Amino acid sequence: MTQTRIGRRAFVAGTAAAMIAAPAVAQTGAGTTEMEGAISQTVRRNISAFRELDWRPYFASLRNGVILCDIRSRALHFWSEDESIYRLYPTSVPLTDDLTRLGVTEVVEKVVAPPWRPTPSMRERNPEWPEFVAGGDPNNPLGPYALYLSWQYYRIHGTHDTRKIGRRSSNGCIGLFNEHITELFGLAKVGTQVMLI
Repeated sequence: MTQTRIGRRAFVAGTAAAMIAAPAVAQTGAGTTEMEGAISQTVRRNISAFRELDWRPYFASLRNGVILCDIRSRALHFWSEDESIYRLYPTSVPLTDDLTRLGVTEVVEKVVAPPWRPTPSMRERNPEWPEFVAGGDPNNPLGPYALYLSWQYYRIHGTHDTRKIGRRSSNGCIGLFNEHITELFGLAKVGTQVMLI
């Protein structure tokens, strides 16, 4: 019977390779949703895409400030009218392409403690959901503030479920951490330009 001797270099190299592979394996384990599991197989994670952008390719001016929602990188960018303020926030984005609306809109209303009513299509997909949740209720998925857009049913709002941020998890809206929507709510105004790309 012969004994196989593993040299120190081979042992260290094998251990390092196993450690490098471990995070990738852990990312696909329990805890990811079916949708996220499917996405992670085909789309690179958005960490490298979460970067500062310039507003000029998207807007003609900064009149009333601008909000750029990048669905692919799951990020929201805000620039003030005088360009003295720039913010970059991680977001939740729509679950599927058919729930996603792209293009130009604007903030038409700012609502504190927004009430929530599921849209007809949401109720169709989820009949167990309540018909109405009052603003301020901890079960309200819109969080403490919402920016209503000119598109019916579309909002930029907070969320109490922080697991949704950075994921494809919404029914069409753009979700932010509550501290981020609180800041954005103070910066944006009725008439702020919005583009979803």
